[in-house]
Amino acid sequence: MHSLVLHPHCAPGPITRVKAEIEPTNEGCRARFRFVGDIASIKVPEAAAPERMDNLWKTTCFEIFWQPESGTYYREFNLSPSTRWACYDFDDFRLNSRDAPAEVDIECTHDAHELVLSAEIKSELPTPAAVALNGIVEDKDGNIQFWALAFQDGKPEFHSTTCRKLHLAGRL
Repeated sequence: MHSLVLHPHCAPGPITRVKAEIEPTNEGCRARFRFVGDIASIKVPEAAAPERMDNLWKTTCFEIFWQPESGTYYREFNLSPSTRWACYDFDDFRLNSRDAPAEVDIECTHDAHELVLSAEIKSELPTPAAVALNGIVEDKDGNIQFWALAFQDGKPEFHSTTCRKLHLAGRL
């Protein structure tokens, strides 16, 4: 698994470590994310019907940004511990956001010290690609932490190409 780093402007909180992994599949990709820390001190969205929903990033969730090697187009996935999800296409940096076709199956488990989310995603995801794996943590006091493979200088910006540090060459 890849270790994610806490954005330098975020205060330490109940989550002390975030790890993630992803692999391309013939139908899309398979991803797994792990929060380690005091899980009882974060807001974990309650289990819900697995459906597409906007604004999942406003609380605890995970994200994948997938950008094929050539061009500026990229696809964003938001994955909630509730099993709700979202998928968007962009033509360039935050340009022309629109719903993208996907089928997403999420499983999430947690105990006092660990939350693990696994996602099986069916969607057109060309390789080679630059990929970002991100985590958003909201604690019970409403404080937000942003975790990523890398950040650009300044405020947290998951849409930045700097976050797309992982390079995936092809299918299994």
